Amino acid sequence: MRYLALLVLVVAAVAGGAYLWFEREIQDRGPSTEITRVVIERGSGLSKVSKVLAEAGVVEQARVFQAFVTLEGKDTALQAGEYQFPAGANMQAVLDRLVRGETMRHQIVFPEGLTSHTILQLLADAKDLSGDAPEDVPEGSLLPAAYDFTFGDDRAGIIKRMQKAMDQAVAEAWEKRAKDVPLKSPEEMVILASIVEKETGLSGERGKVAGVFVNRLKKGMKLQSDPTTIYAVNRGKGTLGRGLRRSELAKKDPYNTYYIKGLPPGPIANPGREALMAVAQPEETDALYFVADGTGGHAFAKTLAQHNRNVQVWRKIERKRKAAQ
Repeated sequence: MRYLALLVLVVAAVAGGAYLWFEREIQDRGPSTEITRVVIERGSGLSKVSKVLAEAGVVEQARVFQAFVTLEGKDTALQAGEYQFPAGANMQAVLDRLVRGETMRHQIVFPEGLTSHTILQLLADAKDLSGDAPEDVPEGSLLPAAYDFTFGDDRAGIIKRMQKAMDQAVAEAWEKRAKDVPLKSPEEMVILASIVEKETGLSGERGKVAGVFVNRLKKGMKLQSDPTTIYAVNRGKGTLGRGLRRSELAKKDPYNTYYIKGLPPGPIANPGREALMAVAQPEETDALYFVADGTGGHAFAKTLAQHNRNVQVWRKIERKRKAAQ
């Protein structure tokens, strides 16, 4: 009986020691010495997850982590994705993050005024996304902005989000439009907003530039916007990289507003919210012309004579810049 009692004590001691060891393994500082990025692929079972974590140095032993997760009853609760674990994260912290699905967040930024062709190129080059984006995306259908995503998100899904955001932005701007704006539809508003977007990148100028174009539309004048002529040349694929030629300004093309009267048949880029609102509520102005002023903005003019003087000033600035190069 004494031997049996001793055996029981020994087994209890071993079990207690094992339990204490297991508790220390769970709660003690993990083996990683730096922030560690780990990707858990979709469809990964507990065994594979444990192996990936061990190979990355986040946990010491894959089997111990696997046993811990099983005892916790969380073996089917682990979520796939890209994770970032802090240095020394213990097994409890690692499990909690995997169960909550606290994946890393990324962001892709599309500046206002990009063409759909350029946006699709940026998406194709973006890392950590999956799948292909649609090949044919209508110009002016995507809202430029910053979009969050997680590892493995679908490129086509980003496009759908951008299109939905644009639909909402257009609807909001159209609802708030001024009564005397000479635009027949939301589509025409997007077309003019895309021209405004390409003409100026200054937030404070968009309303006035829109006002100039609205004035010209009301008077039946040609818009004579260089960005539309550039679009007539390259259809939004790449940059022109040079000045426009006289032959291009005279080109018979529906997008060349030096040739046609009124708006082109479609947008020449993807305008942002500010450009849409600038067109919906243009600034009241008597200006009919504008030209670059050398500071990043524009000089506005009511008469052609005044505009020509502004053009001459701009030409001098251009010559000085070329001479300094």
